[in-house]
Amino acid sequence: MTQPVMSVADIRKTFLDFFASKGHTVVASSPLVPGNDPTLMFTNSGMVQFKDVFLGTDKRSYVRAASVQACLRAGGKHNDLENVGYTARHHTFFEMLGNWSFGDYFKRDSLKWGWELLTQVYKLPADKLTATCYIDDDEAYDIWTKEIGLPPERVIRIGDNKGGKYKSDNFWMMADTGPCGPCSEIFYDHGDHIPGGPPGSPGEDGDRFIEIWNHVFMQFDMQADGSIVKLPAPCVDTGMGLERLAAILQHVHSNYEIDLFDVLIKAAARETGCTDLNNKSLRVIADHIRATAFLVSDGVIPSNEGRGYVQRRIIRRAIRHGYKLGKKTPFFHKLVKDLVQVMGAAYPNLANQEARITEVLRVEEERFFETLATGMQILDEALAGGVKTLPGDVAFKLHDTYGFPLDLTNDVARENDVTVDEAGFQAAMDKQKAAGRAAGKFKMDKALEYTGAGNTFVGYDHLTQATKIVALYADGTPVVALNAGQQGVVVLESTPFYSESGGQVGDEGVLFTGHEPKSKQTIEINLPPDTIRFWVEDTQKIKADVFGHHGTLKTGTLKVGDAVTAQVDIAKRTATIRNHSATHLMHKALREVLGEHVQQKGSLVNAERTRFDFAHNAPVTDAQVRAIENIVNAEILSNAATQARVMDIESAQKTGAMMLFGEKYGETVRVLDIGTSRELCGGTHVTRTGDIGLFKVVAEGGVAAGVRRIEAITGSNALHYLQDLEDTVGAAAATLKAPVAELGERLSSVVDHVKTLEKEISALKGKLASAQGDELVTQALEIKGVKLLAAKLEGADTKTLRETMDKLKDKLKTAVIVLAAVEGDKVQLAVGVTTDTTGKVKAGELVNFLAAQVGGKGGGKADMAMAGGTEPAKLPAALASVQAWVTEKL
Repeated sequence: MTQPVMSVADIRKTFLDFFASKGHTVVASSPLVPGNDPTLMFTNSGMVQFKDVFLGTDKRSYVRAASVQACLRAGGKHNDLENVGYTARHHTFFEMLGNWSFGDYFKRDSLKWGWELLTQVYKLPADKLTATCYIDDDEAYDIWTKEIGLPPERVIRIGDNKGGKYKSDNFWMMADTGPCGPCSEIFYDHGDHIPGGPPGSPGEDGDRFIEIWNHVFMQFDMQADGSIVKLPAPCVDTGMGLERLAAILQHVHSNYEIDLFDVLIKAAARETGCTDLNNKSLRVIADHIRATAFLVSDGVIPSNEGRGYVQRRIIRRAIRHGYKLGKKTPFFHKLVKDLVQVMGAAYPNLANQEARITEVLRVEEERFFETLATGMQILDEALAGGVKTLPGDVAFKLHDTYGFPLDLTNDVARENDVTVDEAGFQAAMDKQKAAGRAAGKFKMDKALEYTGAGNTFVGYDHLTQATKIVALYADGTPVVALNAGQQGVVVLESTPFYSESGGQVGDEGVLFTGHEPKSKQTIEINLPPDTIRFWVEDTQKIKADVFGHHGTLKTGTLKVGDAVTAQVDIAKRTATIRNHSATHLMHKALREVLGEHVQQKGSLVNAERTRFDFAHNAPVTDAQVRAIENIVNAEILSNAATQARVMDIESAQKTGAMMLFGEKYGETVRVLDIGTSRELCGGTHVTRTGDIGLFKVVAEGGVAAGVRRIEAITGSNALHYLQDLEDTVGAAAATLKAPVAELGERLSSVVDHVKTLEKEISALKGKLASAQGDELVTQALEIKGVKLLAAKLEGADTKTLRETMDKLKDKLKTAVIVLAAVEGDKVQLAVGVTTDTTGKVKAGELVNFLAAQVGGKGGGKADMAMAGGTEPAKLPAALASVQAWVTEKL
């Protein structure tokens, strides 16, 4: 009897229920954006949210866990984007089933439970399963063969095949040093009708044997010299791809044939009009709607940098595949409702944000469609004629001018058996970056390898601390010393410097020996040669509990082990904490004024201002801004004491503290009360709300679909802002010779007067142009039955050119008309073609022909087109060229 087919939803639930029955805590999927992990662009496996547990810097209330984790591999080191659509199992977004043991059970339970779930619960045929283990892992081999009963010929030992000891697919390493251990994989055999051999054989890359579950046994600590020592508490980390498992349980070979993708592919077919459900472009679209929608739900908005650029690349790749299917209008965003239908129950945040996700994708889609057709035309022309390589400068032009990411261009080129000159593309990119690069704060551009102990942060209570140097880096490499003039990173044993986190920028300041410097200027005069002054320009996390102090050594030599005094820039820290505390009060005020739907989507807090991005679908009105300001300033005037409490996460939740979606919280958190606001926050803050002084909103606007940005200032910055505003108002009043109290009335009077004068000027221009137009009628030539007029109108503006054009068309009947005007160094061109002539002469083509001669460009319809230019001296020659051009067309 055939086993009933399980849906993807059933497979998820069954997995979690099974491990819950084995004493595991079911943990929700963490966001696609890893919290406090600068080494990863996106969450790419189930173990990411437990990384700090494995590293020993975090401890959970449970020792067994299971989850279904949303993952993304489309940027950085882990990038499957270009393979999506061309293989049966590659995805950008996928779901990883996993179970973990943190020093609790080990190999025996892990492998036995894995076998039980696959064969007894999911009912996979035992004779279809093959296992692997590391070549030296006798314990795992014996469990498989002697306890589980898998025939020895179906348990394959995998040795070192990557050039060196432990460099094996079956030996997992977190990094070159640190936790590591052997793996045991489980493969499913699709049958001998599928090409390919078992793992470890020459044919292992075929599709017959598919890996479905990997069990990693972290039992060693890799040392710097290549030796290994046993970990005191071995751990288990497993991962099984949900899509791969679903394909097997639903008796299909490709992941794109499972029930979830069936819905999404049919939705893509519905919106594109494609009837071939096996079309690769439909697969790409179906895959990409999952990735892009989940990214938006986790706060990633399309942009030109970082995660936002990866998001943009995926969206535009999907749109291009729709365009390839003949879809010339936005369609991609319409698939969000279908995605929510099949995944919303498992991921409530996705369902809750359906409208916002749809809107974000719609706006991005409409933006790309504005340039897609032109870009595709350029690309098609460049690929024509049998070329083998697309020039790098063409690929860069498509990227820079038309928004074509390089992988999208590569995608199109691959379909035409053409390669892209990526070196040439990169050279053009580097040239542009070099030209536009601005000086900024010194930051390292790669993660630093640090294996020492964490540092102690004392910056909540102290801004000066006697401490010791424990590590130094120059150009990203560990060094034993820094010399005067070198930039580098310093790691301290303890530090008062706050490291950038939660939107608050890292502290600046100084590390010194000897007398405390009064200011940075003192480093320039009469200092003893052995004086050390390292100016800290930024503080960034190397790890969750390791702070890197980035800066420049001005004098002396700094060595590992040196005793120094660390002093934070007090003025900047004080200004920053005023803004940070005000951000909490503003967040609460936003929710009170705009509604509970307001959700933080990003923030930046520094000494100058606070910048706060939040979910909201309409501009914040002036009245709402005033209400927000009133609420925050009332909190400031109350002068309530700030309270910070450290407690476990469950207790914090019971207090009602706001938890920001997308932030990573450990088992122990810091609950911060500022006025009536209560949030989880590890940042630095004022002692009392009155310390903020004054709060003023200075800007509000949209940054993406459904996301608004508000900027505000506090303290002396707010005072100076209001004083500058007062000076501006005073100067305006003096210019208009009116008291400040009467400035509004006087400005209204002046504006009304200006509007009256503008109307009079426009009327005079119209009369002048009309008179000129009457005269111009007699100057028209006739070519093959069509009247041709090319002339310059004195004193005309764009509006006058259009009005005169309409009158001349009425008078000349069948005609081609070119009118031009010059104001300063600007040229305005208008081309009109009567309807009965547009079959031969297109106004848009003619105006572009003329615009190119006067240093400009333009466009329009077949009967009317406008253009501008910057070279008025060339206008006479351009007008003289009209007759020949039109004659050729007629």
